[in-house]
Amino acid sequence: MSERQNYKTKARKFILDYLKSSQHGTVSAADITAHLEKMGAAVNQATVYRYLSRLSRENLVLKFTDSKTHKSVYRFVGEKSGCDGHIHIKCVSCGRLMHLECDFMEDIKKHLAEDHGFELKCEGSILYGICEECRKGK
Repeated sequence: MSERQNYKTKARKFILDYLKSSQHGTVSAADITAHLEKMGAAVNQATVYRYLSRLSRENLVLKFTDSKTHKSVYRFVGEKSGCDGHIHIKCVSCGRLMHLECDFMEDIKKHLAEDHGFELKCEGSILYGICEECRKGK
């Protein structure tokens, strides 16, 4: 039993390490599985999905739907992400995912609440476009 528990702990560490190293973009479960295979770690894809679901429930990762593939992708945000208070912006060219943190968001929330009776929930919200670096051709 302890050998199996160590395997789970090691697998989770590998998955978490990979997510942390990919913080400026998103990764899929298949990306994680392929990375682990390259490392020589025998981790079942079902284990990857279960752990991603757990991390998502614990708000340590954000789960999004990729605009091109329509598959789930994940981004590590850590324990103190604050991602429920702002929208994210994602570059459709390079895949970079960024926080949109500006006072303008408060104006949008207030407008939606007062003029439309709608309370905006930002967690998991993404606006898609092209980032400055990609527009400049870098």
